Amino acid sequence: MADLPPQPARQVARIPQQDEADLVARAVAGDRAAFGLLVERYAGVARRVARAVLGNSEDADDAAQDAMLSALVKLEQYDARRPFGPWLLRIVANAATDRRRRRSVRRVEPLDVGLTAGGPRPDTTAERRALNERLRQALAELPERRRMAVVLFDVEGYSHGEIALILGIPEGTVRSEVFHARRRLRVLLVDWKEEG
Repeated sequence: MADLPPQPARQVARIPQQDEADLVARAVAGDRAAFGLLVERYAGVARRVARAVLGNSEDADDAAQDAMLSALVKLEQYDARRPFGPWLLRIVANAATDRRRRRSVRRVEPLDVGLTAGGPRPDTTAERRALNERLRQALAELPERRRMAVVLFDVEGYSHGEIALILGIPEGTVRSEVFHARRRLRVLLVDWKEEG
């Protein structure tokens, strides 16, 4: 996966639920500023969901942006009785899947601009990059739905029920996908653990 930020996962919690419902209602009524705040709130997790499908930051950013535009167009179809986040992330997952189907995804990673004087020691940075690359490779070996389920659960902190809504599958299937993903990742990463 990508270099994960040091802050705790699921940073979408900045807006209280009732405030989010108000923002959604305002956005449905045509308030673009309210929709902008919702986009800002979910931008990070949208990119990470798209990255789980695509494996490439640049393509993930494009897919997330496409999904946000699609969500704006589909906003009138949103059912306010259901949570907004899973509805939006389902659109993101679909946009990423469509993008992957439409073309061959490039596997190029940009240079880490964070490597500057005064940053982390080179050996620490190299170890972190090696671990991130190893995780990326291991996750890439998982089937798409399994990869998305484990990223949403273990990285983003979504519940099994929320993931079921996002992926459009039963909650029991989500539990199974997370279980099997973790089991496979343990096998794929066992030699990394032994080296460390």
